[in-house]
Amino acid sequence: MYLMIQFQHFELNNGLKVYVHEDPTSPIAAFNICYNVGSRDENPDKTGFAHLFEHLMFGGSKNIPSYDEPLQRVGGENNAFTSPDITNYYITLPVDNLETAFWLESDRMLGLSFDPKVLEVQRSVVIEEFKQRYLNQPYGDIWLKLRPLAYQVHPYQWATIGKDISHIENATMQDVKDFFYSHYLPNNATLVVAGKVTVAQIEKLTQKWFGDISNREIAKRSLPMEPKQTQARRLETSAKVPLNAIYKTFHTSGRYHEDFYAIDLLGDVLGRGKSARLHQKLVKEAKLFNNISAYCTGSLDPGLFVVSGNLNQGVDIKTAEDALTEELENIKKANITEIELEKVKNQALATTAFGEVELLNRAMNIAFAANAGNVDWCNQDKTKIEEVTAEMMHKQAIEVLSEDNCSTLIYAAE
Repeated sequence: MYLMIQFQHFELNNGLKVYVHEDPTSPIAAFNICYNVGSRDENPDKTGFAHLFEHLMFGGSKNIPSYDEPLQRVGGENNAFTSPDITNYYITLPVDNLETAFWLESDRMLGLSFDPKVLEVQRSVVIEEFKQRYLNQPYGDIWLKLRPLAYQVHPYQWATIGKDISHIENATMQDVKDFFYSHYLPNNATLVVAGKVTVAQIEKLTQKWFGDISNREIAKRSLPMEPKQTQARRLETSAKVPLNAIYKTFHTSGRYHEDFYAIDLLGDVLGRGKSARLHQKLVKEAKLFNNISAYCTGSLDPGLFVVSGNLNQGVDIKTAEDALTEELENIKKANITEIELEKVKNQALATTAFGEVELLNRAMNIAFAANAGNVDWCNQDKTKIEEVTAEMMHKQAIEVLSEDNCSTLIYAAE
């Protein structure tokens, strides 16, 4: 029997969904607000906006010129991240100072300062990040090339940083305002508060600080379904990188689909740690690869199963790719062994359990599941992992790891 993450729920008249996770042992409170907007919600000609907003949200709001300063004064810390599916903001602070988090976040939801200087500063920061992390770093542009190879129509075809640096360079203040007022709304957000708190206390604070913010019409989401891939795709590129690399992606199910757990654990059998099949066969025994991994992207809409590795110096790319393909074929020929199954289940269960030790992680799990459409999903991972059988994993291997479903990127060292 697993410990469940306990929570209670209420909703404001403006549509803000609120979840309260009481933990009387914690002197620290976690305040997590998840907006249902990610890079998949962007206009294909104006990408990178969800990520740009993550930066703009720290540049001053309607009534508060500095976000970080008041929070630091009360011993709080904060951060945020953008994914293809969501933008998530979180604060941890002493529970006695919790109201500061309500004050700061409600003012940001009410409206940003929309100061032209802030836009220029954050635009420069994002452009520099684009250059440093994606263009000037070895292998940094992998996903700029891999996403449009794997996805033909779905907006997962661009990275959260955006398709092209020019989209951020050319962003106008009106573009920024339009994006904010059609996505940063109480009726498009999920708030989770966790710690030594009560539902009555959180209800009072939420009503006080968020109750008067008007709901608005959420921008209509356009998410064309990615058609089934029926033919292998391939792209070969080169750059000044230390080692040749091979990336293979296969279309698979989304994070909360019933098939996800089997394919996710299959990734662990193939590529999690030094005892995994690919490391044992291709790194340790054959000495073809320097490193290799396999994993699922875990996106809300159908995602990717990714196998990637850097080759050892002097190894022929075709030799390495043929050996990798052979290992992927081998896993389709027979069921996973009971020892492998037990090992990856134990690893996954331990990761889940250790993750939930942290109050903030529990708050995030509630927020992500609620945002995805069913808050109870936050408590189902452990059971779903336990339910996976070797037969389920074998079925996923056959369905997912087919050549017709594969996009290969060969990244050669110049």
